[in-house]
Amino acid sequence: MRTQLDSASYQGLATFGMRPFVTEPEQLDALRPDVAVIGAPWDDSTTNRPGARFGPRALRANAYDPGTYHLDLGVEIFDHLTVVDYGDAIVSHGMWEQSRQAIYDRVSEVTSRGIIPVVLGGDHSVTFPAVTAVAEKHGFGNVAMIHFDAHADTAYELDGNFASHGAMMRRIIESGSIPGDRFLQLGLRGYWPGEEDQKWMRENNLKHYMMQEFWERGPMPVLDDVIAEAKKRAPKAYISIDIDVLDPGFAPATGTPEPGGFAPIDLLRIIRRLTLELDVVGFDVMEVAPAYDHADVTVNNAHRLIWEFFAGLSAKNRDKPDQGIR
Repeated sequence: MRTQLDSASYQGLATFGMRPFVTEPEQLDALRPDVAVIGAPWDDSTTNRPGARFGPRALRANAYDPGTYHLDLGVEIFDHLTVVDYGDAIVSHGMWEQSRQAIYDRVSEVTSRGIIPVVLGGDHSVTFPAVTAVAEKHGFGNVAMIHFDAHADTAYELDGNFASHGAMMRRIIESGSIPGDRFLQLGLRGYWPGEEDQKWMRENNLKHYMMQEFWERGPMPVLDDVIAEAKKRAPKAYISIDIDVLDPGFAPATGTPEPGGFAPIDLLRIIRRLTLELDVVGFDVMEVAPAYDHADVTVNNAHRLIWEFFAGLSAKNRDKPDQGIR
């Protein structure tokens, strides 16, 4: 009998990558997956164009099904990696603290069981509760943040909003879950934040790899330095991607597009290498706002970044004698 996993992605229940849909912690205990995908459809902290609340649904329903055999790594991804879709955190519009708690609780149900969360945003404020849950599992200070973004998101506040998506990396650092000297930020460019926030970033020992440096030196030489720094700073890593780190020619569907970003050909390989060479214990993709997309180009690029993460985990799992990644 054929199942949904044997059919095309435009048929049946829209789960991420057509993975099995589970809703309860007891199902996680029974299935013991390696990875659980969680949607966090919150965008009330956005400063410019809203719409990222629809990102999780679009990443499940609109992405073109690419197949599951990774040509470069030579691995059938789901032969060596068990992934489930754990549904959405139930957020409440306009109610940040309640929604933050719901996201934290949903991710904690995954991390407490040794399962790697992949969180679909939502605006970048979602990363605060998600990475807090991951850091609590592995120990505050034991996780390095590898943050891909056009913007540093380290404002003290924006228009009086301390929960703005442009202030959440500062909130994470202030909380102690990921100290500033565990922060590596990649792809920064443009015209914000200003000198006051830059001074705070220097004082808190954040490490930056500007888009200018990637352009001057090339992606792989810079990535060599990123990986060395990440290993030096913490034993584990969390990857957080604001899709606006891609050039808006490749990712128009986002709230704060900034020209001059990565091309997918480079970012896909960067994510692959980070996954293969670091112990990545959490992953998210934020700020996909599908109403501004054209031909689902942003959705497909965001989807493939997660697919590269899955492929890297699968290849590592395949090559381990015990066939386990936890």
